[in-house]
Amino acid sequence: MTAPRGRVRGWAAARRTILAGLRFTSLRLRLVVVFGLVALTAAVSASGIAYWLNREAVLTRTQDAVLGDFQQAMQTRASTLPPHPTQDELQRAAGQMANSSQRFSVLLLAEDGDGDTVRGNSDLDTFTLEDVPASLRKAVNREQEITSNNKYTYHLYWQRIVQDDKPYLVGGAKVIGGGPTGYMLKSLEPEAKDLNSLAWSLGIATGLALIGSALLAQAAATTVLKPVHRLGIAARRLGEGKLDTRLRVSGTDELADLSRTFNRTAESLEKRVADMSARDEASRRFVADMSHELRTPLTAITAVSEVLEEELDAESGSVDPMIESAVRLVVSETRRLNNLVENLMEVTRFDAGTARLVLDTVDIADQITACIDARAWLDAVDLDAPRGIMAHLDPRRLDVILANLIGNALKHGGSPVRVRVRDEGDELVIEVRDHGPGIPEDVLPHVFDRFYKASASRPRSEGSGLGLSIALENAHIHGGGITAANSPEGGAVFTLRLPRGSSELADAEPAGGPGKPDDGGTRPEGDA
Repeated sequence: MTAPRGRVRGWAAARRTILAGLRFTSLRLRLVVVFGLVALTAAVSASGIAYWLNREAVLTRTQDAVLGDFQQAMQTRASTLPPHPTQDELQRAAGQMANSSQRFSVLLLAEDGDGDTVRGNSDLDTFTLEDVPASLRKAVNREQEITSNNKYTYHLYWQRIVQDDKPYLVGGAKVIGGGPTGYMLKSLEPEAKDLNSLAWSLGIATGLALIGSALLAQAAATTVLKPVHRLGIAARRLGEGKLDTRLRVSGTDELADLSRTFNRTAESLEKRVADMSARDEASRRFVADMSHELRTPLTAITAVSEVLEEELDAESGSVDPMIESAVRLVVSETRRLNNLVENLMEVTRFDAGTARLVLDTVDIADQITACIDARAWLDAVDLDAPRGIMAHLDPRRLDVILANLIGNALKHGGSPVRVRVRDEGDELVIEVRDHGPGIPEDVLPHVFDRFYKASASRPRSEGSGLGLSIALENAHIHGGGITAANSPEGGAVFTLRLPRGSSELADAEPAGGPGKPDDGGTRPEGDA
């Protein structure tokens, strides 16, 4: 079953490729169509003009020859007949007149001595007076006045007619001074066949011209589109981050100029990106070095501040009441500075791409309960998490995410904070909702930005402005995400979505170690 299915997919892919090439938005198809229309218009116009000119020339030449012979025969044969000829005389004269090189039929009409109309026909009555149009008969028998411009009372007239789908030339004249009236009928079928052959030849020439134009259009399109295709491939490679992409330039036309412009642009972009990457790398290295350098003195300061805090809590009186507030400030700021350094180090790991997951299968309800209990939030958090929902993820990073989201809700929304867990098949959903005033609409797009403060009037707060950003990065590294919104019932809602089975990026523990949470442990940061 695999091979036929593969062939079907191959045919489907080939059909999609052909249809994509034939869609009217394709420049190649448009060039072929335009070339074809231009060639078709030119060929049809040329063929039409050629056919019309040849038709007129053929018919005029035949017509002049036939009418000339007929007129000559009328002068030499019909005019020599007596004023009142007999039918035999008319018949004999008609046969002599028809016996010419043009091979036309002749009909002669005259009055005999008794005043009756007699007829002479060269084709044994196959050509009769009824075959002559009435308008032509009327014109032939009409006597015209002699003027300076008209020297004869009667003239030769002709007309083209069609009988039984066959073309004919009909002509008529009357002998001046009294004599018979003659009509002739000439078949134009040979000329029509010649003209039909000419039309077929011109049609074939038009078709060949159309095919030739399509081939030329294809060749021109290939010539024009090949550099454009290479340019498109190079642009896609450039968009994929391969900034060393360059085009081979040949020629001096507009496409060559476009290729040179692309190369210059790519070179400039590569240089700018390299400069920015170097500055960004230097900035990250500075933050990482600074954070590591600060950890050593901070360790000593933290140890001293913990001793001072124990003395304050013991109420032994060893601390002078005059400096008690200053000692508490030092302890608080030391803790805050330690949290900031830890957050900066974690942010540096995310930026450098060295953050890794240490995955384990955990019960989500137990994990959330442990996070809340470790921070003494049991009285302030309402947990709705059924037991038995298992997920394969990094417990430490989940703890960091929950600590930041719940701590941010307690700080800015107040208790009670409701944490709800939903199992949606392959996805785990955790909602953290507070009962505060909610998040202003202009702040919502920036709640996960680093160092963002919702109020410019209080740029300094207990948080570093990195907590929610770190929570989002930890969600992303699991293949999930976090969204922030306002609940219709009031308060802000942060929704964490994580896949039930995250792909392990590495089995190595990050530099911070398993015992060091991203946000400093029990004091999450997040200014929304």
